[in-house]
Amino acid sequence: MKKTFRTLINYKKHERGQAMIIIVFSLIGLLGVSALAIDGSNAFADRSRAQNAASATALTAAVSRIEGDNWRSAALATAAANGYDNNGITNTVELNTPPTSDPYTGNPEYIEVIITSYVDTYFGPVIGVPQIVNRVSAISQSKPAVLGPMFDGYALVSLAPHSRCDRDKSFWIHGEATISLEGGGLFINSDNPDCAFVQFGSGSIRIMDESPFAVVGGAQVQKPKLITPFPMQTGAVPMAYPPAFQMPKVGCGSDEAMVDEVNGTMTAGNWGDDEFPPKGVHSLESGTYCINGDFILEGGERLNGSNVVILVKSGEIKISGDAEIKLSAPKGGDLKGLLFYMPIKNKSLLSLNGNADSSLTGTILAPGANVRITGFSSESGLHSQIIGYYIEVDGQSNVIIKYKDDQNYDAFKMPEVILTQ
Repeated sequence: MKKTFRTLINYKKHERGQAMIIIVFSLIGLLGVSALAIDGSNAFADRSRAQNAASATALTAAVSRIEGDNWRSAALATAAANGYDNNGITNTVELNTPPTSDPYTGNPEYIEVIITSYVDTYFGPVIGVPQIVNRVSAISQSKPAVLGPMFDGYALVSLAPHSRCDRDKSFWIHGEATISLEGGGLFINSDNPDCAFVQFGSGSIRIMDESPFAVVGGAQVQKPKLITPFPMQTGAVPMAYPPAFQMPKVGCGSDEAMVDEVNGTMTAGNWGDDEFPPKGVHSLESGTYCINGDFILEGGERLNGSNVVILVKSGEIKISGDAEIKLSAPKGGDLKGLLFYMPIKNKSLLSLNGNADSSLTGTILAPGANVRITGFSSESGLHSQIIGYYIEVDGQSNVIIKYKDDQNYDAFKMPEVILTQ
């Protein structure tokens, strides 16, 4: 049948109606795609900003709490500075300690920050999504300062994080020297893979109990049978340098050390650049001695004192093998257990020695110094924790080190702030 002109017109009208429907649905689709593209992009950007703000807020809260400030106010101020002011309309900021989410529920060391952000959409209302809600969280941990043994109670510690094999050895024992450790182990912090610990000749290490012998790097051992235990632990976790604990606050104020030449005694206080102890002095009264020069005890000389702390600010310490030295640290107070202290900036030599009648009790802390143990033949031993940068052991003596925590200095480990989530 032939189509009339009117029939053709009716068909075209019908096609125009279908086209309009297709165009309308296409526009709706385009709006939907626009909503996803534009509103989704805005929501994604807001979520990223909110997460950064939550992390910054959690860290601020932890730091402020450790410092004793109003951590909630500080945290909310940080959140506001990052665009989330807790106004209850466009965003809320929630602070929880302990956190409300596992695995930190019930642990007051942790602080949880939850930021909820309401993002208005531009095209979303067309498809029934007028607003997108972002909810992000961050958790920080504030570990307060804790008083305890330095360096996990190791009796002998070499702190140098790096060393060489030809010189600047981190720990080197040679000659016929023997170190016998009891009550605490040995830790070597150098990451040198070949020679963080070096043993030559007949130098030997004997750990007399179950205390550890740990080396961050590797070992170069000429005679394994002279090392107990062998093999030692290598690949140990390094310790921070400078050490992550509060250094002792040692000072003498305005007091001046005074010498009693008649009795050969000396009172505590500041001592200038002259050699210490002055000639003729063989006994130190209790207290703190702050020395600007060198501490030198020659062969044949003797020095005794109890409840003393000796601060050597910039000079060196040299104790000869024929000298008799009997010193012990305070048994109480803020400096309990601290005997010799060379601040970390003092990189001078600390040479330990002494005759068979000598005894030292208390921590020998020299984190920046080169420590050389050339003998200490006393059977009573060194009741000390010995800490130096590099350590060299030489001579022919059997050096006995008997570490007891209650006789040595405890320090506050630095507080820590950790972003855990």
